[in-house]
Amino acid sequence: MTFPISRHSKASYVLIITVLPLFSEPISSLSLQPLAKNPSNFDPQIALFGDAIFINSDSTRSVRLTRPAPSSSGLLLHGKPFRFLKPTSFSTDFTFSISPQTRVGLALIIARSDFPSKFSSKTETPFGLYGENRFFEIEFDKLVNGNVGVVVSGLKSASVSNAPLANVGVKLQSWVDYDASSKRIEVRLGGFGSARPYDPLLAYPIDLAGMWEGEEVVVGLSSFSGHSVQSSSVYSWSFRVRSVPKSMHSQPVNPQGYTNEFVEEQEKVQKKSGCALGVISGLFFATGCGALAAVVLLILWAMFVDKNVIIPAEGSVHPVDFSYEKINVIVEKSLEDVKK
Repeated sequence: MTFPISRHSKASYVLIITVLPLFSEPISSLSLQPLAKNPSNFDPQIALFGDAIFINSDSTRSVRLTRPAPSSSGLLLHGKPFRFLKPTSFSTDFTFSISPQTRVGLALIIARSDFPSKFSSKTETPFGLYGENRFFEIEFDKLVNGNVGVVVSGLKSASVSNAPLANVGVKLQSWVDYDASSKRIEVRLGGFGSARPYDPLLAYPIDLAGMWEGEEVVVGLSSFSGHSVQSSSVYSWSFRVRSVPKSMHSQPVNPQGYTNEFVEEQEKVQKKSGCALGVISGLFFATGCGALAAVVLLILWAMFVDKNVIIPAEGSVHPVDFSYEKINVIVEKSLEDVKK
């Protein structure tokens, strides 16, 4: 028995088939709005939220995070979530500028993967972190003489003043590196096009793997205009995650365990090398003993045997009778001598 399907039923069926896969995707994937033409100065898979827009002009390609209006906020998101599985480190560098009247500035934010779905440009909460109770943030403020600070879940944990943010409107470049083995994050800041500074402007110890406990997170650059009408812009951004194999001992190892392994390894090496050394030593010992025995035998031979040996002379000796006779010598003078 078959039932006829009306046009409305067909339309409803098609609508369900089309919409259902959308709801099967993660919330963060629904919020992503990738750029139509990703510029080369930004990583792939970036997305814009809030008041952030892409500016493409003859002079520059950039992302303006906030509108020239009060209480404007925007987010530039790296669209690929990741986890701080032990051991996971990251490095990022970006170029940005802060307008003169901007009071809050710009921040590098690490939050849970559902953070983009809750981001709103209309909230009064700085950087769109309304309702977030767990996040990591590095702020670049221009409140007093330029301030760079580390904020963990809303609490400022470390800060440094007299950063070069006082040069408002000028492009600045920042390098942020997190090392999982030392559980330390370092922030460097310099002018656009300058070399990476050797010493960090700010260093802070933190265990991000312990903070997130394997939870999926996203990273982004956010700005909030506050009560000003100026904006902040990002001109380039690169973000890289590094996972070091456990065999490289990126985490601190037990010194006692390392000592035991070292001793065992040394014992194995000594056993292997001991065989060869034993053979060589045996050969040298046998040679020395043989030489010593030969010397002793020669000495004993000289002491006891040489005394009783008579070496015969060459040829035989016989007794011979010896006699002699008287010989008379007569000298005659010549005739000439007589005449004289």
